[in-house]
Amino acid sequence: MPKIIECVPNFSEGIDEKVISAISESIRATPGVTLLDVDPGKSTNRTVFTFVGSPETIIDGALNAAKAAFPLIDMRKHKGEHPRLGALDVCPFIPVQDVTVEECVQVSKNFGARLAEELQIPVFLYGAASSQDYRKTMPQIRAGEYEGIEKKLKLPEWAPNFGQPTFVPSWGATVTGVRKFLIAYNINMLSTKEQAHRIALNLREKGRGENEPGRLKACQGIGWWLEESNIAQISLNMTDMDVTPMHIAYEEACKDAKELGVAVTGSELVGLVPLQAMLDAAEFYMEKEGLLVLEEDQKVHLAINRLGLSTLSPFNPKERIIEYCLQNADDNLLINKTVADFVKSVGARSAAPGGGSVSALVGALGCALGAMVAKLTYGKRQWEHLDTQMRSLLPTLHKSMLETIEMIDADTNAFNDYFSAMKLPKTSPEEVEVRNNEMQKAIVTAINVPMGLAHKLNSLWDLFDTVAKLGNINCKSDLQVAARCVEVGVQGAVHNVHINLKDLKDETLNKQLVQEANEQRDFAVSRRDFVLNTLIKRDN
Repeated sequence: MPKIIECVPNFSEGIDEKVISAISESIRATPGVTLLDVDPGKSTNRTVFTFVGSPETIIDGALNAAKAAFPLIDMRKHKGEHPRLGALDVCPFIPVQDVTVEECVQVSKNFGARLAEELQIPVFLYGAASSQDYRKTMPQIRAGEYEGIEKKLKLPEWAPNFGQPTFVPSWGATVTGVRKFLIAYNINMLSTKEQAHRIALNLREKGRGENEPGRLKACQGIGWWLEESNIAQISLNMTDMDVTPMHIAYEEACKDAKELGVAVTGSELVGLVPLQAMLDAAEFYMEKEGLLVLEEDQKVHLAINRLGLSTLSPFNPKERIIEYCLQNADDNLLINKTVADFVKSVGARSAAPGGGSVSALVGALGCALGAMVAKLTYGKRQWEHLDTQMRSLLPTLHKSMLETIEMIDADTNAFNDYFSAMKLPKTSPEEVEVRNNEMQKAIVTAINVPMGLAHKLNSLWDLFDTVAKLGNINCKSDLQVAARCVEVGVQGAVHNVHINLKDLKDETLNKQLVQEANEQRDFAVSRRDFVLNTLIKRDN
């Protein structure tokens, strides 16, 4: 898969449309990068740009943006609610697809060195790119802001990582580095700025200082006044959504607001957000309210609604969720082809996609039919007494369908990786050893993918048994087809395991995998027959 890095430069200009447009166009004009979002804020006087590219092109995009801004932004005239250090305040690089943090660190260093050299400005490193604990976070580096950077640069401990320790009045300084996906999240309040800031101090990790920390880890925050909307906001940077997700921040803010007797009226996201953050929020409210929601778009809709993300402006998931913005880059995936194109690609004069991808597709169709029968049983008055049982089955069946779909491309990718390893040079003993090792790694992957498919499909038989015994009898034939599809998916997966085992040199592992594959095959056949016999016996 192509290496994709996200870059999110924050420029200290959110009012002048000509400046914002000039920066936007400089990014758009950079070959190999895609501008995904431009999010200006008038009160903050700050614009967040989001674009993606390869490790090579992403640096050019960031440099072009900085060069466009250099003659247009004058920090001596800048005022805004958001803390800032320079015209290009911060330029983080975030790994998105098939790229490591270490690669992004090198990208940020290359960018910082070139930026300092070409614009003659001081550049600092932060996050994973910084090796100095006292200057690792943005609050640490930004302390004193633009107004204090001239004196700060004179201190030996604050010498920039790149460039001279020389104050550039029109620019200030720039910070670059690597971080996890940061969610810039604002919570709307009908309160004073001071009340919003009081709650922000309660929430943010550093709180009011060492002796009075806040409640939320991996959370930075301040309160400010949003002039254009005549409301206050708690402005939070959620630096690790796995530690503190945005819905928890929202709920905690609501709790504190209630104690102060002020209203929370929704929230807003600045820039883009990972799909998982939205799904996590949906799962939270589903559990809290006892809801059953299966479809991804409905979960996203629920999260938007419960967090009030469209309160200030419409929240369009296709434009604000990063995975949806990147979907065009996945046009070559098998799962994004039409049925006709998929069949034609299988029938083409090429070894991939082949039996492994077809097995995954057939298995996914079996999962889909099983989910369909459960859905056509749930919520109907005739089978209302089965709602609790169907409700417990549906999430797993639906999720398994989606996970099995992903295995369609996984099999082809594993096959392609093996052939890529075969093409490695072998002109010296060292190259031969490297090639052989890579081929063995690739063949293990090519075995694990179909073996994983077999295990995934075989884990569903207990659910199929329940649906066969209780489900909508009008869908009897659908479940019969489902059972056969799941069994065929397992059989096909086992065939793929066997044919790849001939290239595996580890004899002990080979024997173990042969036994494991045969057990999966026999299990699928026996459970298929059980489901089919159950359905044959049913007449009502």
